[in-house]
Amino acid sequence: MIVQNDKRQGLAIIVVLISLVMIPSATAQQSLPAASVDDKVITLDEVDRTIGASVAALEEQLFQLRRQRLDALIADRLLTQEAGRRGISVADLLDREIDAQSGSITDDEIERFYDANKARLPALDASLRERIRTYLKDQAVQARRDALVARLRQQSNISISLKAPPVYRVTLKLDGSPSKGADNAPVTVVKFEDFHCPFCKEAQRTLNEVGAHYGERVRIVHKDYPIDSLHPQARLAHVAARCAGEQGKFWPYHDALYAAAPNASGENLKNIALQTGMDLDRFAVCLASGKYAQAIQSDIDEGTKAGVTGTPAFFINGRLISGAQPLEQFVRVVDEELAQRR
Repeated sequence: MIVQNDKRQGLAIIVVLISLVMIPSATAQQSLPAASVDDKVITLDEVDRTIGASVAALEEQLFQLRRQRLDALIADRLLTQEAGRRGISVADLLDREIDAQSGSITDDEIERFYDANKARLPALDASLRERIRTYLKDQAVQARRDALVARLRQQSNISISLKAPPVYRVTLKLDGSPSKGADNAPVTVVKFEDFHCPFCKEAQRTLNEVGAHYGERVRIVHKDYPIDSLHPQARLAHVAARCAGEQGKFWPYHDALYAAAPNASGENLKNIALQTGMDLDRFAVCLASGKYAQAIQSDIDEGTKAGVTGTPAFFINGRLISGAQPLEQFVRVVDEELAQRR
């Protein structure tokens, strides 16, 4: 079972995606036999009932790979046509429109970038300063190129025939799960996480940005998915967070757990309870009772059945997104869901 999202998964995913390309229509083949046991047929539909979300996620990845490549080919063709119209090479076009207009990166810009990201960066020395300068320069060049391509697209008649795969949605039980945001929000993001998973910790910044950007239009729901084989002490942290919820402190405790991760000691759980203003005696009784063991296991079972194979995993209105994806991925899906509800 895949239990973490890692770059090494890339090759395996591509192999699976290529195999999906060979299937003309998954929907048309659902009733076809996949196997038989003593003349009793197992259909593809029976298989897809348990892996439908995972298959849909792979189909979506395949579509995005195709779309990214298609956009790159369209951009190349537009630049070639524009260069031909001007009677110059593409290299000259890019030099005139992008490179020649890109100013130098100032020390003030470097300082501002460092101040905004210093929590994730080493001390600012001469070497790091030049790396930041190069990064900001590359970002500026890419932004100018994107703007040029966008302008050329507006001036051209472009028809996209590539179709997105059908949307596959999973129905999840949300009653009793910790949530923030309006209950009637048009978009619900359900997150399956392990408090000791570094990728989950990384994803919190993105989720906070989603919440800040969309406000009451998005509701975020937490589901427990501790992976015992990787983080044997994580399950107790999930119990502690549930106990914090009894005192109305789930989300402050949730955030403090990630801030302290991967500190997994029982003493640390109590310190976080103190830090978040909880009744320590009540918290300790709850923590020792084991009362939330079944609820946490139910979340794990539900997630596995829905197609969760690792953490973090997100369902946006039932649409699976696996791994600590960039903000742009969340924005694209949330915007699509909001557009359908206008």
